[in-house]
Amino acid sequence: MLFNSTQFLLFFPVVCLLYYCIPARHRRSRNVLLLVASYYFYMSWEPTYVLLLLTSTFTTYIAALGIEHSRTKRAKKDWLFASILSNLCILFLFKYFNFIGSNINDIFRASGLALTIPRFDLLLPVGISFYTFQALGYSIDVYRGTTKAEHDFLTYALFVSFFPQLVAGPIERSNHLLPQFKQQHYFDYIQAMTGLKYMVWGYFLKLVLADRCAIYVDAVFNNVSHHNGSSFALASLLFTFQIYGDFAGYSMIAIGTARLLGFRLMNNFRCPYFSCSVGEFWHRWHISLSTWFKDYVYIPLGGNRVGKARNYTNLLITFLLSGIWHGANWTFIFWGALHGVLLCIEKFFGIQHQYIGFRKIVHCGATFVILCITWMIFRANSLADIMTICTRTIDVWGTPFVQDVGWGVLLTSFMAIAMVIGKELTEEYCWSTVNRLKATPLFQYVGIASLLAVISLFGVFGDNQFIYFQF
Repeated sequence: MLFNSTQFLLFFPVVCLLYYCIPARHRRSRNVLLLVASYYFYMSWEPTYVLLLLTSTFTTYIAALGIEHSRTKRAKKDWLFASILSNLCILFLFKYFNFIGSNINDIFRASGLALTIPRFDLLLPVGISFYTFQALGYSIDVYRGTTKAEHDFLTYALFVSFFPQLVAGPIERSNHLLPQFKQQHYFDYIQAMTGLKYMVWGYFLKLVLADRCAIYVDAVFNNVSHHNGSSFALASLLFTFQIYGDFAGYSMIAIGTARLLGFRLMNNFRCPYFSCSVGEFWHRWHISLSTWFKDYVYIPLGGNRVGKARNYTNLLITFLLSGIWHGANWTFIFWGALHGVLLCIEKFFGIQHQYIGFRKIVHCGATFVILCITWMIFRANSLADIMTICTRTIDVWGTPFVQDVGWGVLLTSFMAIAMVIGKELTEEYCWSTVNRLKATPLFQYVGIASLLAVISLFGVFGDNQFIYFQF
């Protein structure tokens, strides 16, 4: 079930209405409703894959209890290892087995060996990387002693499967979301309006910004041999905003949906394209994932508390794993490794995150160009396509090819980009003034109505899938 589908627009109001019809003091009944709704939400894609969600939930639940009741550190480590291994094995089988097998088969063929690793015809379960990481984070937190093991299986199952953020995040931490399922939530008009604003802005980012940009981006990147450097430059620019609109749009809808039910999810984006360095970008982009890798991979490896060479190695390992997390494709691995290299370069030259005046503009502009180039690698369908793009970017003086999509698509895309930049400029530099203005009821109603009008006029409707569902 997609957020931008008619099915969800019917599903969510019914869930919300039933939720508030149950008195707040009957917290468990409300949680049962949310759990049933969450599993129905997930099963709308592929019912059988709900077994994987249950397996991840059950293994991490049992492991956490085992960690809590173990008396020796070795026993605690064994329970944690079992939790991590079982979940990563499932993730490996469904997401990476065929990719690794096909690469090994290529090596066998090149070596003249008559060996073949079989390929399994498995559909990638939607959201498996997200809920697996959320469940593993819980296990690690219990092992570290920062979170107590949850004894109520129903509450924990809801933490893993909570439908607003189940399939594409934010990847929540147990000490933030889990306690909220034990609280009484009352309908609050102000919070409901806040949630509604989040949702409407999220739908604008997805339907108007992302899906409009996608028309040109897909036309170019899915047929790279017929385009020149100008087309790739334009497509890379549009994809830079497409992936932001698509993923930030999902996060906004998720946050707004949860807020309407009385829950607070973490902010996943913070004006990422105003970053003055790649390092700052990762403090603003997909915050729930970047902090997950920092806390559970980078810091355990030694972080920056070690020598320079080891610190650079830790950065490279962390971002290489981040690339692998994004998908079973060499383009993602290359993209992750490139970001690791860029962060090492910034650290070596002492590039800072905070600048003012003209230096801030220069660093922000340079970082944006670098990000556009890296997003081009991320979007390419294969390494061969990347090579084709690189050879054709020499021809930068040609006219971008737009006949297949029309100028109207580009004009609408740039209108949406201008609206996003204008909004985020005010948030970045005029926050107090904006807050005072946003607090007025008239501004809220006019803003929501205006956005709904823009969405209805310029939105792309058709249940287009979110990019990060494939991860």
